Amino acid sequence: MLKRGPASRGGGLFGDAPPDPPKQATASYQANIDGGSRGNPGPAAYGVVIRDGSGAIIARLKKYIGQNTNNVAEYFGLIAALDYAQTHGVRALRVESDSELMVKQMRGQYKVKSADLKPLFERAKKMSQGLESFRIEHVYREHNREADALVNQALDETGRSGPGTTEKPTTREHTMRLVARCQDGRLEPLDRLDLPDGTEVEILLRIKN
Repeated sequence: MLKRGPASRGGGLFGDAPPDPPKQATASYQANIDGGSRGNPGPAAYGVVIRDGSGAIIARLKKYIGQNTNNVAEYFGLIAALDYAQTHGVRALRVESDSELMVKQMRGQYKVKSADLKPLFERAKKMSQGLESFRIEHVYREHNREADALVNQALDETGRSGPGTTEKPTTREHTMRLVARCQDGRLEPLDRLDLPDGTEVEILLRIKN
């Protein structure tokens, strides 16, 4: 009479069934995003840098989006990153942004009160929920320089300048000799100066007794 051994765990005829192969973790992509506005509101653009699971840059996205605020531009950058993920089969995405407001809104820590941001927030939230894994983290600006550079490139390429631009105006320096006389505590030039109104002049005094 044959003795029955303990029931096999997998119910296999010849003993335990082989264990299921471990599931491979979905490769996580990283997107650094930034948005900026020269004037706030003013000419605005976004920049996005996307890296694959090995850390290699696979895409750089930038676009001028017209007259908008910094916060609107930040959301446009997030949506652009999510759209890239959807269209390229990316299932796990980690986003880094220097916009603390947007990051905390996406995490549910801040409410979205702005009427301009609500539809953008809702769209980004819905897109992020379509991924297997989505994380968004706040980073300081110095860790987001590549995305920031793309924002400025997009604005510069469209010739959009305004308040907040880092471009310095061109200055021209001229040197001339000026003879003046002090009268009642004021300097009176002895020669006629053919300079346009509003010209700024630096005067170095050499006093003769």
